[in-house]
Amino acid sequence: MLYAILAYHAEGVVESWTEEEDAALMKDLLEVNDRLVREKHLGPAARLGPTEDAVTLRGPGLGLVTDGPFAETKEQLLGFYVVDYPTMDAAVAAARELRSANPTAVYEVRPILLYVPGAPVAGQDTQ
Repeated sequence: MLYAILAYHAEGVVESWTEEEDAALMKDLLEVNDRLVREKHLGPAARLGPTEDAVTLRGPGLGLVTDGPFAETKEQLLGFYVVDYPTMDAAVAAARELRSANPTAVYEVRPILLYVPGAPVAGQDTQ
């Protein structure tokens, strides 16, 4: 079963990290990522850009595009992982490992009901 692990954090906190702090966090997260890849549990993962660069499409018909941020919350969705585990408990265990590397983040784990893989985006590093 595929699960999405959605990573939330207060964007201002993340943006306040020095390059060294961010690199140290990413090193710890990539250790978890690399192990999940070796065990063939990790699919696509992405770190999203700032919400100030986001737009939201909503409303009737073709919808109306509005500038981000798109939600009034303390934490913003800053990234996600797609994992493959037989149970929710196993997916939660993976999220706990990610949280141990980034203890100030919030992780939401949700089953994926439909997954349609697409072609890689040209010019983007897929690792």
